[in-house]
Amino acid sequence: MYTDPIADYLTRVRNAISAGHRVVEIPSSNLKKEMTKILFDQGYVLSYKFEDSSVQGTIKIALKYDRQTKESVIKSIERISKPGLRKYAGASEMPRVLNGLGIAIVSTSHGVMTNKQATQNNIGGEVLCHVY
Repeated sequence: MYTDPIADYLTRVRNAISAGHRVVEIPSSNLKKEMTKILFDQGYVLSYKFEDSSVQGTIKIALKYDRQTKESVIKSIERISKPGLRKYAGASEMPRVLNGLGIAIVSTSHGVMTNKQATQNNIGGEVLCHVY
């Protein structure tokens, strides 16, 4: 059993990218589903599929690679707020990832969204991870 499911999610994606896999399978939860939708909407993953065959269900994510260089679109994916040290940001101090080229996934009272959406909606929350 793992104590930090978000870190496990990010590590599985990171390991699949470094191994050159096309698809990664991750145990499902509502938060992980929302994070996957954000990664898809922002163009970091090719596609995804939610399967509810088992008790918990799984998420199958097709990773996106550049056609010429065969490198992953995701250069870095790192956990920011950890169970031992939570990181929160208000609407005014929302982090900018790679000077606006990357995204931060933020858990707010209005759901999971990117740092840009949270700034537009003028709400803060827990900064889960940075992706670029």
